[in-house]
Amino acid sequence: MPRFACWWLLSALLAAAPSSAAPRYLAPGPEPRAISVSGSAEIKVPPDEVLLSVGVESRAIALADAKRANDADVAKALAFLRASGVADKDVQTDYVNIEPHYSYDTDTATTRLRPEFYVVRKSIGVRLTRIGAYESVLAGLLSNGVQHVHGIEFRTSQLRKHRDAARALAIRAAREKADALAGELGVRRGEVQTVSESYSGGWWRGSGWWGNTGGGQAMQNVVQQAGSGGGGGAGEDGATLAVGQISVNATVNASFAIE
Repeated sequence: MPRFACWWLLSALLAAAPSSAAPRYLAPGPEPRAISVSGSAEIKVPPDEVLLSVGVESRAIALADAKRANDADVAKALAFLRASGVADKDVQTDYVNIEPHYSYDTDTATTRLRPEFYVVRKSIGVRLTRIGAYESVLAGLLSNGVQHVHGIEFRTSQLRKHRDAARALAIRAAREKADALAGELGVRRGEVQTVSESYSGGWWRGSGWWGNTGGGQAMQNVVQQAGSGGGGGAGEDGATLAVGQISVNATVNASFAIE
């Protein structure tokens, strides 16, 4: 047989042979039997710090006058905080915001923008570690240069610890629920297959913005703690704040094999 004929035959045989790299499709097997459950837990904890966000706003026809008035009110608020025992590290001021307000001058042949006045704003963030001082500090700020209450947040500084405790309770709830379902179905719970977790809570927040002069809702109290000894009566320092509890929530989703 001629040499080129042998080469042609060998090439044809190789092309017809099945490739070892070709994918092989297997028939899908039965899905593993599993029980999917979720467990949730809520822990009530007292807040141990308050975050205040307040604003100082000034208006004047001249920008320099508005800026000067705003600086004076901010300095007055900062001096009050320092006199109230709030550490400098727990106070932060935002960058100044300047907003010109325009009107159309129609007396001239060419309509042009002309500022009627200028609005200068600056925000102040305050962290209070003495919950009992909350009312007096907020009222004092509103009497010392502050016109707006942007937001109030009661929270716990031990959030990680409380989330760990809530997660442990949620895991226990998920496992007990899986055992109850398996028992009713006449099977046994096997090993865990998948698990995920999520959290919420750990703070209570009241909010507002520049439109809320004085922040009426900001003076609301946290939900009063059950058994705290009365509904909003005066405390040892004469304050009427009922320091309540905030919720720390955890949810665990898990699936267990069925044996």
